[in-house]
Amino acid sequence: MSSSTARIGIDVGGTFTDLVAAVPDRGLIVHHKEPSTPADPSLAVADGLAAILGQAGLRPEEVAGLTHGTTIGLNAIIQRRGARIALVVTEGYRDLLEIGRSRMPSSFDLYAGKEEPLVPRNRIVEIPARLGPGGDPVTEPSEGDLDRVAARLRDSGADAAAVVVLHGYTRPAFEENVAASLRERLPGLPVTASATVWPEVREYERALVACLNAYIQPLMDDYFARLERRVRGLGVSAPIFISASNGGSMSLRSAAERPIETVLSGPAAGVAAAARLARESDIAGIITFDMGGTSSDIAVTVGGTPELATHTTVGGLPLILPVVAVNAIGAGGGSVVWADGHGVLKVGPTSAGADPGPVAYGRGGDRPTVTDCYLVTGLIDPATFLGGRMRLDATASAKALSGIALGEHATPAGDATPDRSAASGGGAASGGGAASGGDAEELAAGAEEVAAGALRVATAGMATELQKIMAQRGLDPRRFTLVPFGGAGPTHAAMLAEEVGVAHIVVPPTAATFCALGAAGADLRRDFARSLRRTLDDAGAARLAGVLAELSEQAHDWLAGQHGGAHDPADPVRLSVAADMRYAGQAYELRVPLPAGTDLNAETIAEAFHAEHERLYGFRDRRAPIELGTARLGVVSPVAELPPAAVPPGTGRPAPAARRPVLLAGAWHDAAVHERTALGVGDTLTGPAIVEQDDTTVVVPPGWSGDVDRAGNLHLRKA
Repeated sequence: MSSSTARIGIDVGGTFTDLVAAVPDRGLIVHHKEPSTPADPSLAVADGLAAILGQAGLRPEEVAGLTHGTTIGLNAIIQRRGARIALVVTEGYRDLLEIGRSRMPSSFDLYAGKEEPLVPRNRIVEIPARLGPGGDPVTEPSEGDLDRVAARLRDSGADAAAVVVLHGYTRPAFEENVAASLRERLPGLPVTASATVWPEVREYERALVACLNAYIQPLMDDYFARLERRVRGLGVSAPIFISASNGGSMSLRSAAERPIETVLSGPAAGVAAAARLARESDIAGIITFDMGGTSSDIAVTVGGTPELATHTTVGGLPLILPVVAVNAIGAGGGSVVWADGHGVLKVGPTSAGADPGPVAYGRGGDRPTVTDCYLVTGLIDPATFLGGRMRLDATASAKALSGIALGEHATPAGDATPDRSAASGGGAASGGGAASGGDAEELAAGAEEVAAGALRVATAGMATELQKIMAQRGLDPRRFTLVPFGGAGPTHAAMLAEEVGVAHIVVPPTAATFCALGAAGADLRRDFARSLRRTLDDAGAARLAGVLAELSEQAHDWLAGQHGGAHDPADPVRLSVAADMRYAGQAYELRVPLPAGTDLNAETIAEAFHAEHERLYGFRDRRAPIELGTARLGVVSPVAELPPAAVPPGTGRPAPAARRPVLLAGAWHDAAVHERTALGVGDTLTGPAIVEQDDTTVVVPPGWSGDVDRAGNLHLRKA
């Protein structure tokens, strides 16, 4: 190659760090899995990057961009191991975090404890700074006030601080000036202004956004510095981008300033890749199914655009930033299989994790998992797991599962009161004759029965959650296509599809490293917001138009900064605008998309709201006043298209590489085993069949057929 065209995506997981190199000039996509190094994730990134450059035949200077997804910030929040932070608030609001929304953690448990505040009360400092609801200053701090607050912050020993001024969303510059004054007095102390990060109404939620940003900022700064040092040490000088929670990406500098926007980047990158697949395959609606070792995540995409949520929970704390709407729906490959005191079979919520992992790994694990069930039922081959790099112990799996039939595995250790909300259900744990003797055939039969039952239990739990999620959105899963990825997604996809009535599954070529592929192709994207809180009339419409113009200017300035000021104004840019609105007196607002680049007036805005309200609730109220809540703008700068997988033409009906017995739907079947790399465009196969890749296994049940499209996607269809 004569120029830099390769893009590399990286997704750091608990067990493996996944890398994908996409080289459009060569029509090449290469993937690699590197064992993660939890003590220093950047080490696995560097080792994996060196390996994939060699696999793809790339020189360091031929890399055009590197996009990295990470869960470091998310894990720090969940495990409460972030920085020691302080909070500066308007006088009289010192108990802002303690009071929160004054809601009980559980309406049904009077003894449930609430989450500990992220900042203890002794590190919350009051300042005489306050804005009115219209944005006019009510109280402004003096130089003496700022000196006093700075001294309190210094004495607190805080590593970072956040500033929250009442009604700060109305005039972000006011709050930012307070933060800047404190930075001048405290060199080296990161100070986050809440209205700069996310100027949306509701002080408690806005304060949490600022505190979470400050909480993970020192940790992320340190990691980003090590990451950049290791990447540059390999000779790669290309820009480094970080995956964002909204499915896009941002520069390393932006991520360091606003790390809170990256906390859910891993799952979002996979959904973004699936949305791209849906657009290229002309599929109207998809359900993504990302099944890893601990849990399974689902997201819904309609019209090639992932659905965004503006309210989610991270580590038990509400987060109001836009994130790809991903829901955890049940068990993962490492979820423990067990029986309760009544002999009822359960799956999860406990996971064997990566260490010791499933019993089959041979690393000391003694509790059977979903992966062990795959092995005993023949769905995965112990000799070809991870392309043969890791041999599994099927005998150990069978012995552990037969122990459940014999009543040896009750409540998992450390789970005195298991979470009944996890994927669980009925199913006798007793295994017939296996419970009464030590005969090898009887023990094997008991293991097979428990394994098949556990897979049914896990599937039923997943299906229940999936149907609930779809019903909440008014969607019918039977009208959607399932896109599975992650190490176990393609293995379990057909079982879930049959349970919920989905008749079409699309398995991408690089399913197990799909989140890394999504990172490699992630567009530059950022969302902006500003709360208005006013009635929709001519003046309100003019104010909305003015705010959207300001946000558009901020968006273009941000884009210019992503390339160090080298962004070409001629490059394609997509803007999307919306406003949260409600009828006066309603408790909740609706997100209403608005036409970008057009003159907005009260009539067109009102009609857009009426139409959306009627679509969701079946009526409109023309007499009720409409209230404007928050103006929203999203900006997207597309990156170069990723090359399609290089898949040669097939023979039509490929001969299987082998055959093996598999246990599906309560019966054993003689299944054809195909190698994914041997399947070409136009090849078809019929179930029961197994398609093996070096990083995952695809199960094709009886009554299903499969075919390969031009992009190498494997389409499974139910007859």
